[in-house]
Amino acid sequence: MNPAEDYILKQPEPYRSVLLHVQAVIKHTLPEVELKYKWRLPCFYIGKRPICYLNKSKDYVDVGFWHSAYITKHLEHLITENRKVVKSLRYKTLEAIDNVVLVDILNEVYACKDASFYKK
Repeated sequence: MNPAEDYILKQPEPYRSVLLHVQAVIKHTLPEVELKYKWRLPCFYIGKRPICYLNKSKDYVDVGFWHSAYITKHLEHLITENRKVVKSLRYKTLEAIDNVVLVDILNEVYACKDASFYKK
C-alpha cells in the first residue's frame, strides 16, 4: 500500500468514508489520475501536473485545488480562508458531498491542468 492510501485508511470515521468517497469520484471522473503522497498528503496528479489534494484537518476533509483561479462554477461552495492560490471544498460528513459540484469542479480543473496556477 502506498503512503497516500495508508493516510486515507488511517483516518477516523466519518473522515475515512469521506476521503474514500472523494477518492472514488476523482478516479471515476479522471481515470488517468495518479494518487501520490506529497507534502504528507494524498495528491492527485495527471502526468507531472497536480490536480487536487486531500487533507483531513480539524473536523473536516479539505479537497484543495491549485488551479482555483480557473474555476467558474459553484464558487459559493469553495473556501479560500486566507489562501492566495488554493481554494477547497470542505466536507464534515459523507452526506455533505454533492457529487455534481465535485465533478464539475474536477472537470474545470482538468481543462486548465496545463496552465499556470495564477491566471494571467
